[in-house]
Amino acid sequence: MKWLFKSEPESFSIQMLKKNKITHWDGVRNYQARNFMRDQMQVSELGFFYHSNCAEPGIVGVLEIVKTAYPDHTAFDPEDPHYDPKSKSDAPRWFMVDVKFKQQFSETISLTQLRNNPKLKEMLILRNGNRLSITPLTEQEWQAVLAMGV
Repeated sequence: MKWLFKSEPESFSIQMLKKNKITHWDGVRNYQARNFMRDQMQVSELGFFYHSNCAEPGIVGVLEIVKTAYPDHTAFDPEDPHYDPKSKSDAPRWFMVDVKFKQQFSETISLTQLRNNPKLKEMLILRNGNRLSITPLTEQEWQAVLAMGV
């Protein structure tokens, strides 16, 4: 399966992932996105890295899942912005996966470009009201994005 991971570049960018090489994808606080990570993501699956809420939102690179879901420790830390007092270490609510940098694109594949590609009309990120930080991609969507000059 293929995935799309959204992050605001001010919080975590493709450049930060490139520098870190491998990191955990923490702070997901949506149950559907959590379920994708917890129940479906597998080691060696690939994902697009999407910068959101910035001057030019769009797909900026590729990452690889290197560790399947495990409890998100940031939910247990009262000092962390992702703290959730209802999540307990013996009964975690939130999970994260580890990802590895694979590739940074030379140019952003913009949201406008994605919207203008008829092969991507069903892509979840393009649906009105979709705020999920993690969404699955079909193989057709994956290939369509790769064909957009990457």
